Amino acid sequence: MKECSVWAFGYGSIIWKVDFPTTESCVGYVRGFVRRFYQGSTDHRGTPESPGRVVTLLPTGIEEDKVWGVAYRIPDEEVESVISHLDYREKGGFTRSKTLFFPKDSKVEPFEIIVYVAVEGNVNYLGPAPLDEIARTIAFSRGPSGTNVEYLFNLCKSMRELVPEVKDEHLFTLEAGVRKLLAREEEATQLKQENLKLQNPKA
Repeated sequence: MKECSVWAFGYGSIIWKVDFPTTESCVGYVRGFVRRFYQGSTDHRGTPESPGRVVTLLPTGIEEDKVWGVAYRIPDEEVESVISHLDYREKGGFTRSKTLFFPKDSKVEPFEIIVYVAVEGNVNYLGPAPLDEIARTIAFSRGPSGTNVEYLFNLCKSMRELVPEVKDEHLFTLEAGVRKLLAREEEATQLKQENLKLQNPKA
């Protein structure tokens, strides 16, 4: 039974990068939160000198607000080791807590789930900013786990596959903004290369 098991909620990279053992997964949502790129990343998608941005859950207290993601059931015999692994993976400002998870399949009863949230005031918290500013940070940040762009695009792709009927305005607006920035950057690079060829026709 789900209420006798330990489940972990993925709403960011855990959706598409499951690096721990699971026995079952379930698409659904948590209530009373919104997903926002408000947490700085200095150990995965950025550096201490140039932090990237990753998602956290922002409590709203509004029941109608939902954040969709995936719940993963942790094998009973692996609970301690998996939680230790997730505590380490989410060490950059995230705190482990519990909330209620609502499966997409309404025939399945809601159940308690572990969730990692980066609360305001933690050392890496960046907080709100204009979307174009957040998009620029994401477009040009990179860390030990890869580019910030990869994180955003993989999350958008996963959400479209899991719940195509759900439109996460914050998420998809940032995706569009980042794509525009990357297109401009590529155009500028090509123009620079063409100018260099004109200046050095024999090169």
